[in-house]
Amino acid sequence: MHKPGGYCTKIEHRKNDAAITARKYQPMKQHTAFFRSILDSVPDYQPGKPPATVPGLQPYKLSSNEHFLEPIPAVQESLAKPVSPALYPDAAADALVQELVNYLQVPNDHIAIGAGGSELLTAIAQVTLEAGTEVVYPWPSFEMYPQISALNAADQKPIGLTADSRHDLPAIIEAITPRTRLVLLCSPNNPTGPSLLVTEFEEFMAQVPSEVLVVLDEAYWEFNTAPDAVDGLTALKNHENLVLVRTFSKAHGLAGLRVGYTVAQPEVTAAIGKAIIPFGVTQASQDAAVASLHHVDDVMERARAIATARDNFAHALRTQGWDVPEAQANFVWLALQDLSTVFEDACVEQSLAVRNLTDGVRISIGPAEAMDRMLKVTQQFRERHFPSNRF
Repeated sequence: MHKPGGYCTKIEHRKNDAAITARKYQPMKQHTAFFRSILDSVPDYQPGKPPATVPGLQPYKLSSNEHFLEPIPAVQESLAKPVSPALYPDAAADALVQELVNYLQVPNDHIAIGAGGSELLTAIAQVTLEAGTEVVYPWPSFEMYPQISALNAADQKPIGLTADSRHDLPAIIEAITPRTRLVLLCSPNNPTGPSLLVTEFEEFMAQVPSEVLVVLDEAYWEFNTAPDAVDGLTALKNHENLVLVRTFSKAHGLAGLRVGYTVAQPEVTAAIGKAIIPFGVTQASQDAAVASLHHVDDVMERARAIATARDNFAHALRTQGWDVPEAQANFVWLALQDLSTVFEDACVEQSLAVRNLTDGVRISIGPAEAMDRMLKVTQQFRERHFPSNRF
């Protein structure tokens, strides 16, 4: 018991310290009172695994859709310039916004900057979803969609893909109800690869209620070579309830710097801005993104080179007998179902890391040596596990 005046004896101090220590080291209960009840339904995001070390083999990480080339020289030069860590970055990212205004030919109040597409998607979910609302998205697609939806207590409606691994847009339309606030689309779709087409997208948007916000996640748009694929900027001119999410992580090769942007109507942009963490994009990241945009022709040329390597790899897989969906990003998809983990293990033995999503495996495009080794793995795997055409 405390003495008058707030003091306590040494014995009482020791008793209190012992009680605190006991509480500190007791195992935490599974359902701790201070956690939100919805947390039990929130899946953890699982990043791509690193490759295993195998003697005599160069390891290759093909599990995170990273750009396997170094950033363009201008970006390296930008990163070499001193930036004081004692100073906050420009919270408005004015220089980067202006570069995007010039590049995209949109007003500056249409652009929000965030720490990669992941933060921007999280912000969109925060300003639209809450208990009692619904979100509809294709599945399988980007793994953060269920995570950001569950964290905001929304009812989730994942819609299965078509037989050719594309968005089932008619089924997504049917899933929309008066409680639906948000629809998430991914083009090209991660992890399966196909892009949405202009005609199907416009037919879809014509049926979406104006009070439902539609996200077009275009993280991989620079790799797309399909002439009839939807272009988000063009679509944005016709649909006020559309928001584009883009990133510098993929084609620009700045995944480690965490910078992305949205393009939307001013009202949507302002709402997203309220949920973005202040100063989340460092000054070095902003400067690197500006430098990359100054040399965007070089960025797009490298994206086309990766797209060519992707097409060659997909063609080689199909020649082996694999059923590979249309690939429009910097990866290909193998719908291996129950053999996904067995295939991942075969890759591990060859110091290759792939993304095992339980119902299939996503293989990022890497250096030529990595893809050649992967083709040997896929060929041996087919011969060993299904000499007859199982897929």
